[in-house]
Amino acid sequence: MSKLRKAFLLALLLASAGGYSLAGHAEPARKAEEPSFFERYSNAAQDVILKGLELVGINYRMGGNDPNSGLDCSSYVQTVYRDAIGLVLPRTAKEQSLLGEEVDRSELKPGDLVFFNTMRRAFSHVGIYLGDNYFLHAPRAGSAVRVESMQSSYWVQRYNGARRVID
Repeated sequence: MSKLRKAFLLALLLASAGGYSLAGHAEPARKAEEPSFFERYSNAAQDVILKGLELVGINYRMGGNDPNSGLDCSSYVQTVYRDAIGLVLPRTAKEQSLLGEEVDRSELKPGDLVFFNTMRRAFSHVGIYLGDNYFLHAPRAGSAVRVESMQSSYWVQRYNGARRVID
């Protein structure tokens, strides 16, 4: 298990206990009635996130659709949703961008699909929102599935929108 994967899984566990934010800042203790990170979201969203994290480190392969040989961004998302909750999504990021309901960036929830323009065309890249401005995705050739901040200038400039396909 990679150091990044271990660190992020630890951050998620700590966030669910209320003592840590994914942004890396200590938070005051939660009030007893405030739900934990995982309690705030549906079981489906939890399952999607956990399945997505299991695949961190899988190699990127353009057109790939098998975790053993590599996945591209849309097949990564497709695999996560299918294996986690049995939801079969279309194959391409553009097709996936037509699903569910549109979500404003300020209303993002873990499990939402986030879209970016990385190939000089809208909705050419997709990832899965984790919370606290982080997302999971299969970025490009020569890299692997990973967690990244949507606040980096690269992703801020290319953000196209988000869709919610699970409650």
